[in-house]
Amino acid sequence: MQQPTSTEVFTVPEVMAALRLSRFKVYDLIRSGKLPSFTEGRSRRVPVDSLATYIRNKMEGAA
Repeated sequence: MQQPTSTEVFTVPEVMAALRLSRFKVYDLIRSGKLPSFTEGRSRRVPVDSLATYIRNKMEGAA
């Protein structure tokens, strides 16, 4: 598994806002493994690199 190059992380609400998706859809992406994340205590966090990779993959698929 590749280690993230950035230490910045997003919360689920921040990912929701960035992608303009519902909470359900963001958690669906996390559960499916399409959007890698981790938990810290009871909070889910999405590394910035994971979000950038997800967006890049979507853009490549749309081309």
